[in-house]
Amino acid sequence: MTTEATVAKGEGTGWRRALALFVLLVLTSLVPAGMLVGVPLLILIGLGGIRNAGLLVATVVAMFVVLSGQRDPLWYAERGWAVMLGGFFAATTLLAPRWRLTSRALAAVGGSVGGATAFYVMRSGAWSNLDWSVSDRLGAILGNFLYALDVVREGQTVSPAFVAAVYRTIELQAAVFPAVVALESMAALGIAWWLYRRLVFRDDEGLASVRQFAFNDHLVWVLIAGLLLVVTGVSDGAVRVGANLAVFMTALYALRGAGVVVFVNRGLSLFGALMFVLGVLFAAPLVVGFAALLGIADTWLDLRARAEAIAG
Repeated sequence: MTTEATVAKGEGTGWRRALALFVLLVLTSLVPAGMLVGVPLLILIGLGGIRNAGLLVATVVAMFVVLSGQRDPLWYAERGWAVMLGGFFAATTLLAPRWRLTSRALAAVGGSVGGATAFYVMRSGAWSNLDWSVSDRLGAILGNFLYALDVVREGQTVSPAFVAAVYRTIELQAAVFPAVVALESMAALGIAWWLYRRLVFRDDEGLASVRQFAFNDHLVWVLIAGLLLVVTGVSDGAVRVGANLAVFMTALYALRGAGVVVFVNRGLSLFGALMFVLGVLFAAPLVVGFAALLGIADTWLDLRARAEAIAG
């Protein structure tokens, strides 16, 4: 039902999308954003070869970013994931070059999830260690946040209700960190692909506008399966798997719904962008829920094609 995404139009627009995506990735990432972008970029460069000075500089910088950091167990887990992600993305790009970027990124994330699942099933206790490491990192982030808040408030007591809400948010984020990392990986692959296209082909067509964002309509069954696992509550493990599937697909459908809004309005004004940001800040569940429902409706109704037909 959904047509192939078109490439970004106009020189000079792609870098803004890539920059905005990278800033969002840095602000929300559980995994180092530079590493998550750098590994797939290195794999793409390795397959194509270093053809110019720009690629050489990018290779050196990416290697420095990827190899930096404290080498604890989580360091190796992050880079193992990134290697699988970049490898699957490169393979999909070679085997299906005509697929839209979203489809190749989804295939890479799916393949990486399968590979990671097989590894953690075979390695007894490995998943528990990873889960604990992620919770420990989030706890450290929370501690730094509360310390900074204490400094800003000059020692004034922080509301216990606020602290409890922050702790609850951290717990929820720890529970769905696989979905969060999968979404971050989608964004990182988009940035890596834009950089590769820019450095190799000197074009600005690596990232299409959000108004064209779409993916295979049959993936709605992944969302349905996730919701069923949560509702039925067969086991704690099944509920967690279902919650991660639901969070991942809801985020994708919300982005698809945002694409519909931007498409129908033929862009987004500064005022519209400001209202969207305020909506996310103060009523995120409502805004995301509405956008996700609009994205799901687009699966069956192809709202953008209908809007285009009416306008034409």
